[in-house]
Amino acid sequence: MHKFDSLDREIIAILRKDGRAPLSKLSEILGASRGTIQNRLDRLLNSGALLGFTVRVREDSEPDLIKAIMSIEVMGKSTTQVIQKLRGMPELVKLHTTNGNWDLVAEIQVSSLQEFDVVLRNVRSIDGILNSETSLLLSSV
Repeated sequence: MHKFDSLDREIIAILRKDGRAPLSKLSEILGASRGTIQNRLDRLLNSGALLGFTVRVREDSEPDLIKAIMSIEVMGKSTTQVIQKLRGMPELVKLHTTNGNWDLVAEIQVSSLQEFDVVLRNVRSIDGILNSETSLLLSSV
């Protein structure tokens, strides 16, 4: 696992606010050379510490988006393998470990009930998953 130093944390903080920030802007803000910033980004990506860059969309910009929370029970020591398979599913926008009756909680976003059905079947077919419970999110209050 990659250990973040202060420069790594600062780069990540800026990218969380603006994932499209160019190297020149990062370099200027952080007072480091462009080459240093590029090397740090490469190292963060290659080590797996930084998984990628994403777009954040306003909640109300996609009113027809179907959202759900899935609680997942994992068998024994297979959590790492299950997490790796779940991370490969683009419909799972967030994945959390948790305590209590469930081992993992996944946030799901899809554009149709048919796609939702496929995601449920795909998750439940992963070796190491014993049980799951899914709740559709109807509205935010």
